[in-house]
Amino acid sequence: MKQVSYRGEMNLDKELLEQLMQLTDEEKEILKGNQQVNREIYTNLTSDFIVQSEKLLNDDLIMIRKHPRFIHFPKHSHDFIEMNYVYHGKFEQQIGDQTIQLQQGDILLLNQYVEHELKACDEEDIVINVIIHPDFFNSILPNIVSGSIQSQMVHFLFNSMFHYRQQAEFLFYPVSDHSNISDRMDQLIHALNDHSIFSRSKIRFLMGLLLIELMEQKPQSKELSEEQKFLQFTFEYIDKEYQHASLEELSKLVNQTTYWVSKKIKALTNKNFKDLLQEKRLTMARYYLLYSDLPIQTIAEEVGYENISYFYRLFKNKYGMTPKSYQDSMKS
Repeated sequence: MKQVSYRGEMNLDKELLEQLMQLTDEEKEILKGNQQVNREIYTNLTSDFIVQSEKLLNDDLIMIRKHPRFIHFPKHSHDFIEMNYVYHGKFEQQIGDQTIQLQQGDILLLNQYVEHELKACDEEDIVINVIIHPDFFNSILPNIVSGSIQSQMVHFLFNSMFHYRQQAEFLFYPVSDHSNISDRMDQLIHALNDHSIFSRSKIRFLMGLLLIELMEQKPQSKELSEEQKFLQFTFEYIDKEYQHASLEELSKLVNQTTYWVSKKIKALTNKNFKDLLQEKRLTMARYYLLYSDLPIQTIAEEVGYENISYFYRLFKNKYGMTPKSYQDSMKS
């Protein structure tokens, strides 16, 4: 089992810290002896513990809340994107076989396929959770993709929005020494108490700026197994070369037979190479349909399909409507 520790020092707004140290109603109940997480706050489901956006977002796209202290949060997933920010102290969580110890100033971004459990925070541990509906990225993705298509953040957002690569992903940013990012987080946290008519717009604007600033940072990576390295290389190859990618070329690049590569991909993803390539192409087609004025024929060619009828058939089989119907429904 791997254990990764991240540390940082930063200046804090003492008045804000005092506010965040105050007990919430949920924390008061925990200190009374209620040591089971009150699932009714987080989900309507009675079986799997999936934290639901409808319970937290209140018809908004972003919500900021302090993580409850003094209680172990059992393994769960969520149907939204989550950002954990350690404002003060530390925060430990388990993702798969990896124990991650975040320190003051660290940011962790998790997609909706991550299952994790969270160790109880002590009184001095102040963690801010930012709940983000995937639809929020519709408004900012066109502004950050240009010139940054190979950014890990852009790939993370693509996967979260369009459900390409339906697997757990998280990005860790040890950014405690970046004052611009900590200042931006302070502004977001102050918005907790902002009840003006402009507060929602302000939060969305600040969140967009924060994501752009994080794009300039390189997330810290864990050590990968040989199989994980192969899978990462495969996805990176498809991401870069999806217009003309082939199983034969990938096999040459990894110095293996097409049979070996095909079998390995199937074992690791339960999909074949053609499935992965098709998902990437159709994901990019959705992006162009939403954010460009290109004709559908041009979009089909741009993502790797010369036969427009075949493209239409694949798209309709995948999404239940034609590219034109999809474009009209999303832009109406």
